[in-house]
Amino acid sequence: MMITRTDRCSSGARWVVVAGCILGGAAASAGQLPGLPPVPLPDGPRLFETAEQPQIRLVVVTRGLSHPWGLAFLPDGGILVTERAGRLRLIRDGVLDPHPVSGVPEVHAVGLAGLMDVALHPRFADNQLVYLTYSKPGDDGVRVTLARGRLNGLALTDVRDLFLSDPVRGTAASRVVFARDGTLFMTVGGAFGASTGGRRAQDPDDTVGKVVRLRDDGSVPDDNPFVGRDGYRPEIYSLGHRNQLGLTIHPDTGALWLHENGPLGGDEINLIRAGGNYGWPVVSYSREYSGPRVASRTWQEGMEPAEIVWLPSIAPSGMVFYDGDRFPNWKGSLFVGALRTGMIRNTGHLERIVFNERGEEVRREWLLAELRQRIRDVRQGPDGLIYLLTDADDAALLRIEPVD
Repeated sequence: MMITRTDRCSSGARWVVVAGCILGGAAASAGQLPGLPPVPLPDGPRLFETAEQPQIRLVVVTRGLSHPWGLAFLPDGGILVTERAGRLRLIRDGVLDPHPVSGVPEVHAVGLAGLMDVALHPRFADNQLVYLTYSKPGDDGVRVTLARGRLNGLALTDVRDLFLSDPVRGTAASRVVFARDGTLFMTVGGAFGASTGGRRAQDPDDTVGKVVRLRDDGSVPDDNPFVGRDGYRPEIYSLGHRNQLGLTIHPDTGALWLHENGPLGGDEINLIRAGGNYGWPVVSYSREYSGPRVASRTWQEGMEPAEIVWLPSIAPSGMVFYDGDRFPNWKGSLFVGALRTGMIRNTGHLERIVFNERGEEVRREWLLAELRQRIRDVRQGPDGLIYLLTDADDAALLRIEPVD
């Protein structure tokens, strides 16, 4: 049974959409997630009806990717794509180069850990600098790391690590994005569990469960909120996060927006403010995977309320505000990739969130749900079209086009 309700919430989040799925307990207790049958991607373009853009066309740009994580558009029309196993791939004119880019650092590619996000320096056309986030193996454990290298054809040269987190246990998500002032923001996830992980997310002397802000060379900006404060790491920009898989800059305001995964429900989108504490796990809409609530409160003084909350989880991954001209009715919408919904396999989709003039959510729309794909990343291309990465052993880069 599916129950859907949208209402105003007075306890912190502006809006909460509840779409509950009642599942049999046997599958959950056996550790097997129930799921719908998978749907193969179409061989050719496929048309879809949408609520505000009359019709869209989905095109498979290329196939043959293995669990891609992030993408970046090169000035010459090429597209860089990271693969979790530690490969950086180049797509040009819809063709995936069979040879990965060399020079990528060794990654800890175990489970969901590995090579994650990719971003270009704002002056890439002049300096050819590429930034990567990845899980770095070491004698003292795995660290979420930011590396920088210079792209020369199919090779990264002068590669060096700019930032290493405190050691994490297993998987920790990381995204990276440049701000308007040339500094960069990087997420460090991995604050799993309301006890151990929660303590780390709230510990200002630990970089796990945080957003860090750095200069393009990895140094710490003087105006970071905790610079010079005893017991606080100067790199930290915000704290109280669990595992952040989406990070984007608002094209009009320049504000930093982030989303993070809860365990069993309670995924959040947050508007990030310097020095803000976003509550995990002191305040949360989440339940533990075993069922009990993570916290007794969803908001309290001194902690930032979530802008948007999902119950149950959609496992959000990737996020971008659309400001192009190809989809005029979607201008200002926030697009979020979903890996699965309500702990049901093969229920991934693309979600579009619409805001009013005050920046408050007014409605949301599910797109491409019929394809049942895990959407790992979503970006707006230089051509004003929307690009998606699916997450699978044999994954694809997709493009959404308007139908005139």
